[in-house]
Amino acid sequence: MSLRWLLLIWLVPVLCFGAENASSPSAPDFQRIVAELTDQGDRLVAGYSAENGMDTADAFSGLYFDIFEGSGMEAAVGMRDPGLKSELESRFGKIIGLATRGRTQDEVATAWQQLSNQLRQVADAQQPPAVNFWGLLVQAFLILLREGFEAMLVITALVAYLRRQEASNQVRVVYQGAFWALLASLVTAWLFSVVLQVSGAGREALEGVTMLLAAAVLFYVSYWLISKSEAARWQAFIHAQINNALSKGSAFALGLAAFLAVYREGAETVLFYQALSSESNGQWWPLLAGFGLAAAALLILFRVMQAASFRLPIGLFFTLTAVLLYYLAVTFAGNGVLELQEAGWVAITPVDGVARIGWLGVYPTVESLSAQLLLLIPLPLAIAWWWTRRRRALAGARV
Repeated sequence: MSLRWLLLIWLVPVLCFGAENASSPSAPDFQRIVAELTDQGDRLVAGYSAENGMDTADAFSGLYFDIFEGSGMEAAVGMRDPGLKSELESRFGKIIGLATRGRTQDEVATAWQQLSNQLRQVADAQQPPAVNFWGLLVQAFLILLREGFEAMLVITALVAYLRRQEASNQVRVVYQGAFWALLASLVTAWLFSVVLQVSGAGREALEGVTMLLAAAVLFYVSYWLISKSEAARWQAFIHAQINNALSKGSAFALGLAAFLAVYREGAETVLFYQALSSESNGQWWPLLAGFGLAAAALLILFRVMQAASFRLPIGLFFTLTAVLLYYLAVTFAGNGVLELQEAGWVAITPVDGVARIGWLGVYPTVESLSAQLLLLIPLPLAIAWWWTRRRRALAGARV
């Protein structure tokens, strides 16, 4: 199963869900939504006290799910700027965490003021619905390119790894994982939008659990690759596995990594195309054209990255691949905890003085930072272990 067939599967949501949403409302009116959020949020903060903190936290959670998400504003923001969407989620979470812990009225008011100011900025910057051919085409192109690129990085790294270790017959494990992930993401989006109409906490929880599972698997794979980064150790591994290129456990881990990386992006991509289809006024050709161009761009990038990986020295290749997967694992851990906090599955303990860094998945809460530290703490130990083995190998070579 080649990558082009995996990408073409994404045409299904554009056609099926597009038809489902042909008569759906136009793009959400940010000004009206933010005005409603501001009005209710101001009243909640004005009536806040430490004694009714839990009630206030529940009310702000309702504002997030019922108004910010329920109105379609969250999806519309995420379609254009996923980093901004995560930042707004984090700010809602901070208010909920402060109120839950009965912090002072000034702290809650300051956090709300920061969020409401940012919401107003988003509303003021809202562009008119892009109903022209080229506007729709560009948005459709960017959605798939942006959402597909991260998943493609994982698939490219795993496929290149298998081919560098002369285990091309196992590449199908990665593609099969990606294929089943695409089918699962389509079914999930269909269940959310058509059958169960699930939104709010259920969707956030599923995305959070998927991210944390992906973080754990990528963490495992990255450390496994680090152990093979020395050319001599790699050659010994090849010879030891000459009749069985991959153990069953390792093959399963690679397939699972591909599945989780694609599944994480797949359902969200479908939902973003749904949101865009509501702005299209029945214009499907720009959506299909943008999708097709993005799929072609991803295929070209895939081929270029594969070719480039074969030109790297084998030790450097495995080191860079391990670093990439490790970075994704740390990012997924932070974002996964954020989603579970929004779902109410994980507590929120705000931390002052920590900046939000969306591309690293860093958010100022004890829980999200702790999840990332759990992955970062073993790093110096792994580096020390690798350096010790390298020095011993060099000393043995001199003897």
